[in-house]
Amino acid sequence: MATTQIFVNLPITDQATTRAFWSALGYTFNADFSDDNALALEIGPGISAMLLSRARFGDFTVKPTADGGATEAILALGVDDRAEVDRITDAALAHGGAKAQDPQDHGFMYGRSFLDPDGHHWEVVWMDPQGFQG
Repeated sequence: MATTQIFVNLPITDQATTRAFWSALGYTFNADFSDDNALALEIGPGISAMLLSRARFGDFTVKPTADGGATEAILALGVDDRAEVDRITDAALAHGGAKAQDPQDHGFMYGRSFLDPDGHHWEVVWMDPQGFQG
């Protein structure tokens, strides 16, 4: 079995702030699946995040919605090179994001992390495919 798409659903507090933040990082939104309660963030081919108002997010779960005060998940984005790791993370930090962890540099793998304006933890990671060849 092969999965061809992933849709991450996350609660957000302020749609305008969220839209401005992700736009500043260079991402776009799918207008066909966005409205006053949802933003369909296009991360890459087959990868989307539905950024939902807290009320709309609550429609999809029987459990209470987390408020961003605790880490429930770490979302990792793989990119093509180290420069893209820095570009995305620097943009996040310059546009309302907060530092999550210190950069991790293992030679064949480099990553940085940030918290978005709603406190969701994101990692941006580059891995050298040559580093995994034996």
